[in-house]
Amino acid sequence: MHIKTILVGLLVISGFLLGGCANVPPAKPNNICDIFDDKSDWYKYARKSEKRWGSTIPVMMAIMYQESQFVHNARTKRTKILWVIPGPRKSSAFGYAQVKNETWYEYQKSSGNNWSRRDRYQDAVDFIGWYNAQSQKRSKIRLNDAYNLYLAYHEGHGGFNRGTYKKKTWLRNTAQQVANRAAMYSRQLPQCEGRLKGPWWWPF
Repeated sequence: MHIKTILVGLLVISGFLLGGCANVPPAKPNNICDIFDDKSDWYKYARKSEKRWGSTIPVMMAIMYQESQFVHNARTKRTKILWVIPGPRKSSAFGYAQVKNETWYEYQKSSGNNWSRRDRYQDAVDFIGWYNAQSQKRSKIRLNDAYNLYLAYHEGHGGFNRGTYKKKTWLRNTAQQVANRAAMYSRQLPQCEGRLKGPWWWPF
């Protein structure tokens, strides 16, 4: 009985360690091939989202990097009460894609992905693909236009359509960084995509 208890304990600890490793951000986020080599399942989920929504893998990955640096449980910083006491967070944005509660609920209802989680990569990349598809419909943005897709992602479609970003130099600079990263990922991906796709019959 004692040995069985020890074995169960070891299995539980191993599970926690493996789960923790699975959530560690990619070691080399500046190369999309290194990212997908590091995270073996990420490419197939990104490709699935690309095929479903039409938004390209480099654009989705560049937006995700900007939002969370691929940290699965990223959150906004807490406010301070009397400059010392931790207060409420600035928003409910959470996860790989930094999505607010209400936007995530809209995605779940619209996409049918009711059991999705913001801290799970496959759901987060599907969300970004879905949101970019909404940007195409609501704001007439091309699905490979990383610059304007990010502005709409940050400001919301109503804000983007009203041009709220025009007075935010910092945001336009950030959107350009996203566009630059998407272009970099686009140059890198052909170097490894052939082997990442797998055999011709592979569903993704």
